[in-house]
Order: sequence, then C-alpha cells, then structure tokens
Amino acid sequence: MSSGKRKIHRLSLRGNRRINHAIHMAAITQLRHKHSQGRAYYDKKVAGGKTHKEALRSLKRKISDAIFARLQADARQASAKGPGGQPGNGSDSSAASSHPERQLFGPATPGPDTTIRPGTTADTPSLHEPTSKKTRPTT
Repeated sequence: MSSGKRKIHRLSLRGNRRINHAIHMAAITQLRHKHSQGRAYYDKKVAGGKTHKEALRSLKRKISDAIFARLQADARQASAKGPGGQPGNGSDSSAASSHPERQLFGPATPGPDTTIRPGTTADTPSLHEPTSKKTRPTT
C-alpha cells in the first residue's frame, strides 16, 4: 500500500535464496571495485535519479541476465555436440550416466547379506548372519 505521494513496491521473496544471495554478493563486490563495469552501471543509474536500492536492484538484474545468457549459450553448445562424456569414449557411455556394467551403488534397500566375511569360510557362518540351531557349530 502507498500513503500520500510515497509509493511502496513490495518485492517477491520467491526464488532460490542461495542463487539470490550469490548474485547479491557479486553485485556488492562489483560496487567495491571503483573501475568495474558493474560500478559504472550503478553510478549511471544513481546519476539518472535512482535510489541506492533501485540502482543495486538494477545491477543485480543485469548480473542475473548475464548469468542466464551464459547458461543458455552453454546449453546450446552442449546440445550441438551431442551426448556428453569424456573425449575418446564411445557413444554408449556418457558423463551424465554411469555405464550399465559398472554399477557404483547398490539398491536403496539391500536384500539379505550373502557375502562371506573375512575370517570365515563357507562352512562357518558369519557373526552378522542369522543362524539356526541346526547350523550352529558345537564347542
């Protein structure tokens, strides 16, 4: 709401807070360096009648536009190359996914443990495996 001649604009608090913070830090860093392009842009906005906050907001928008343009260019370049992966690999392997024969992680809920632990043999049950009375060794 606005009262009298003063106009209050509420900014949206939506969006990724980490990215917004990173852009804010980039803008503040640009302002601290007197001969940077960001400082020149900020000074031009202030000279044009903007307040400190309005000029800072404009600088943040310019930085976010530059980041978005770079991301778009990288995406276009990546799609032009075809599937990713390391140089020299065949088309069946990609950096985006693992090789089907080389599974790095097991299922989220593993089944019963059927491995033989060090210090045991196939005849001697492991301490980690449940044993029945019939297979328990006698001492």
